[in-house]
Amino acid sequence: MKLIGFNLTKIHAERFPANLSDLKIETSINIKSIEENSFEGEEKFLNVAFSYIIDYSKKIARIELEGNIIISTDEKSAEEILKSWGKRNLKDPFKVGIFNGIMLKANIKAIQIEDELGLPTHFQMPSLEIPKKE
Repeated sequence: MKLIGFNLTKIHAERFPANLSDLKIETSINIKSIEENSFEGEEKFLNVAFSYIIDYSKKIARIELEGNIIISTDEKSAEEILKSWGKRNLKDPFKVGIFNGIMLKANIKAIQIEDELGLPTHFQMPSLEIPKKE
């Protein structure tokens, strides 16, 4: 499975007048649909529609992103994915790959929005530390 394309179709962000104390941040990813693109060839292309929500506790803020991710895969895997999607029973290796692709792209946009709204990032950013001398 390869990530071929990514685009956002909805960006909604809102910060409410609230204090940032006792902050809890929850994220959720929802796959809305999976459809096969009509391209001929050995590889099959699947369009996965998703929503990604970052919810700051106590009505502090909410960021909603919706979009599509396009993946390529072999014909057999595409058939299995579409069949399991019809039963709403996607296998973990596929879900993990899709969720990682969504987070890879959507987190960049979310961090920009959080910065513009004056919110803390929804995950711990890497930082450097001075080593302690012994």
